[in-house]
Amino acid sequence: MCADVPGECARLLKRQRGVIARWQAPAVGLGAGFIDGQLRWGRWQPLYFGVYAAFTGVPSRESLLWAGLLRAGPGAVLSHHTAAELDGLTDHPGQVTHVTVESGKRVRITPREGSRGVTPRIVVHRTERLMVVRHPARTPPRTRIEETILDLAQLSTSFDDAFSWLSRGCGRRLVTTQQIRQAMIGRARQRWRDEILAALPVIADGVHSNLEHRYVRDVERPHGLPKAKRQRRLVQGARARYPDNLYEPFGVGVELDGRAYHLVEDRWQDIRKDNASAASGIVTLRFSWADVTSRPCSVAAVVADALRQRGWPGPPSRCGPKCMIR
Repeated sequence: MCADVPGECARLLKRQRGVIARWQAPAVGLGAGFIDGQLRWGRWQPLYFGVYAAFTGVPSRESLLWAGLLRAGPGAVLSHHTAAELDGLTDHPGQVTHVTVESGKRVRITPREGSRGVTPRIVVHRTERLMVVRHPARTPPRTRIEETILDLAQLSTSFDDAFSWLSRGCGRRLVTTQQIRQAMIGRARQRWRDEILAALPVIADGVHSNLEHRYVRDVERPHGLPKAKRQRRLVQGARARYPDNLYEPFGVGVELDGRAYHLVEDRWQDIRKDNASAASGIVTLRFSWADVTSRPCSVAAVVADALRQRGWPGPPSRCGPKCMIR
């Protein structure tokens, strides 16, 4: 990084991972001629129009995110999938940089912008609530986690996709259901609003995946099964386990597996868990995604039989005229 810059500029470059925008230059003591000279001598490199890296070589991921943010102008924040990446909601870097700006602000970014094809495309979103959705402290500037989750739910093409963002944020303890509920109050429009409000108590109860939600919605509730404990901590020897569903008074556990296939070591791990449960008096039933989504009545019948054999008075309920439970 260039050493002959004013101290305030050096601090800005350090904070922004070596990236600076031309609109920031006057405030840190840089003139347009200085920037043009650095570019001409090959010490700096352009990333987007008016945004530069004060170093040579391939920019880091965080430098590219700063560059996309600065290209959107003062006050912009990273949002949607990009904010999700930064806050640990997803483990996969996006192919584009999502930024949100104030409604009415003009930001014109051409598809040809970039330096040697290393800079990602920028997608601009707009909101009238920018100061509300902006996180007060985190850098690079980004939306609050609960706002990011609701933004991603808004873009989801199905409620299953929306639910996965909700449950992932709460399951990873990045946000609470109360924070999500509070954030929804300030939104005049929110896709899947009623479904989200209905799902938040389920998530708060420990349901942290689409498959677990399907089990509660399509198996347990409509068939009148007792309410299981979700992710209840069980200590067996020196290890702790967290069954997906535990009908504790009856010693019945229900594990749900959404994976299409098992690695050998995963299969053996499941067997060891089931053996440990059996040793402590808990019988474990396992169901796949196909079982729960395609044959919920059959799953309910099996669970009900296991519960009744262990003292549940029952009986299970029929979910409809075609339900196989008798």
